[in-house]
Amino acid sequence: MSTLQSLQQRAENKCELCSATSDLDVYPVPPKSQSTVDDSLLACATCRAQLDTPEATDPNHWRCLNDSMWNPNMPVQVVAWRMLTRLRSEGWPQDLLDMMYLEGDDLVWAQATGEGLSEEDQVIHRDSNGVQLAAGDNVVLIKDLNVKGAGFTAKRGTAVRGISLVADNAEHIEGRVNGQQIVILCQYVKKS
Repeated sequence: MSTLQSLQQRAENKCELCSATSDLDVYPVPPKSQSTVDDSLLACATCRAQLDTPEATDPNHWRCLNDSMWNPNMPVQVVAWRMLTRLRSEGWPQDLLDMMYLEGDDLVWAQATGEGLSEEDQVIHRDSNGVQLAAGDNVVLIKDLNVKGAGFTAKRGTAVRGISLVADNAEHIEGRVNGQQIVILCQYVKKS
């Protein structure tokens, strides 16, 4: 069964955020990007557009979170927490946030995009050209790197696909080179 079919079954063919029944698709919850049932939710076009474009957010649309924040599926709870955090200046979302509780790893996942943090508190990863990196991006090495403990040198021009961001360090990313998961300094890559 595909991820879409599994999510449709789990959500009973409704948006897991607002309960809309049309234009539904898989929404992989960042920074996890495997698009599996465990890290995705079923969302309508309206919700997907507002999730990805904060400046287009309509606070009244998100009053639906009063119900969906209690969904037992973690991707739905994570997105509900992020949207309530984004909208907390409206007043009503703060009351809902006060009722929500996320455990350690789930809270880390919810906070991973920096939603609700001031700009100086956000950990932003930038490549050698100053371009912002996101989890799942592809990068290219701009310098030969001696990989400590692995016994090989990652050559300049090597493509690293589907990087992961190190949440607490803006200078480090992780990626797979020659079958090994390694930590790479952002200053030695450029986004491709």
